[in-house]
Amino acid sequence: MQKPQCLVPVMATPNGTLVHPAYFLLVGIPGLGPNIHFWLAFPLCFMYALATLGNLAIVLIIRVERCLHEPMYLFLAMLSTIDLVLSSVTMPKMASLFLTGIQEIGFNICLAQMFLIHALSAMESAVLLAMAFDRFVAICHPLRHASVLTGPTVAKIGLAALTRGFVFFFPLPFLLKQLSYCQTHTVTHSFCLHQDIMKLSCTDTIVNVVYGLFIILSVMGVDSLFIGLSYILILKTVLELSSQGAALKAFNTCVSHLCAVLVFYMPLIGLSVVHRLGGPTSLLHVIMANIYLLLPPVVNPVVYGAKTKEIRSRILHMFSQGGR
Repeated sequence: MQKPQCLVPVMATPNGTLVHPAYFLLVGIPGLGPNIHFWLAFPLCFMYALATLGNLAIVLIIRVERCLHEPMYLFLAMLSTIDLVLSSVTMPKMASLFLTGIQEIGFNICLAQMFLIHALSAMESAVLLAMAFDRFVAICHPLRHASVLTGPTVAKIGLAALTRGFVFFFPLPFLLKQLSYCQTHTVTHSFCLHQDIMKLSCTDTIVNVVYGLFIILSVMGVDSLFIGLSYILILKTVLELSSQGAALKAFNTCVSHLCAVLVFYMPLIGLSVVHRLGGPTSLLHVIMANIYLLLPPVVNPVVYGAKTKEIRSRILHMFSQGGR
C-alpha cells in the first residue's frame, strides 16, 4: 500500500511556508533486526502489564484503606497514577512498533505524545520532591508533621504539580509547529521527545533550544536540587540520633523514595547531557531514553510494594482471598 505524502505545506509565513510531515517514522533499537524486535515486544508487553497492575493496585489499596490516607501514601498514589498514565502513553505504541514493524505516527499524534511524556515527567518530579519534603518534616520535625502536611495541603501540592507540568510544557507542541521539516522525518527513538523532533527541523531552532533548556533546569533541575538538600538535612538529623536503631529505622523510611529518585533522575540527567552534547544519536541515547521512560513505572510499584508493610500485607491478603 502506498504511503501518504511525507511533506505537507501547512502555513504561509513572512519567512516562507512552513512544511510539516504528514507523519514521523519511529525506530526500534539500532542494530537489531525485525525478528529480534518482534521477540522484544513480548517482555515489553509483560512490563506494561506489570506496570499497569502494580500501579493500579497501589492506587486502589490506598483509596480503599482509610488508615493509608496519610501524606506519604497519598503522594505515593499520585506517583502511581502518573506512572500508570505514562506507561500507557509509551508502551503500547512501542510494543505495536516491535510487533508489526509499522513505524508511522501522525504528526499531531507525535506532538501530543511528546507533550504528555514531558508534562507527566515534570509532574512525577514534583511528586518526588513532595515526598522528599514529607520525609524531611517527618524525620527532622516530627511534632509538626501533622500540622504542616494536612489533607488540604497535600491536595494543593498535587494540584500545583499538575498545573506546573501542564503550563511549562504546553508551549512545546506550538513551538515545534513553527518549524519546517523539509529533510528526514525519522525520529531516533520508539516514542516522540522534544529534542528528537527539534533536530529534524531545517529551520532555526534557537527558541526551542533555549526554552527546552530553561524548563529542564527550572523544573527538574530545581526539584533535584531541593530533593538533594532535603536528604542532606535528613542525613544530618539521623546522624545526630543517639540510638543507632532509631537512626536506621528513621532512614529506612526513605529507602523506597531514594530508589524512586535514583531510577527517575539518573537516566534523565544522562539523557539530557548526551542530547545536548550533540553528535549523531547512538545506541546509548536510545537505551537511556528507554530506561528513563520504561523503568520507573515498573520499578516503583515493586519497590514500594516490597518495602511498605501496609501495602505488602494488603496485596498478600488479596492474593490469599483470591486463592480460596
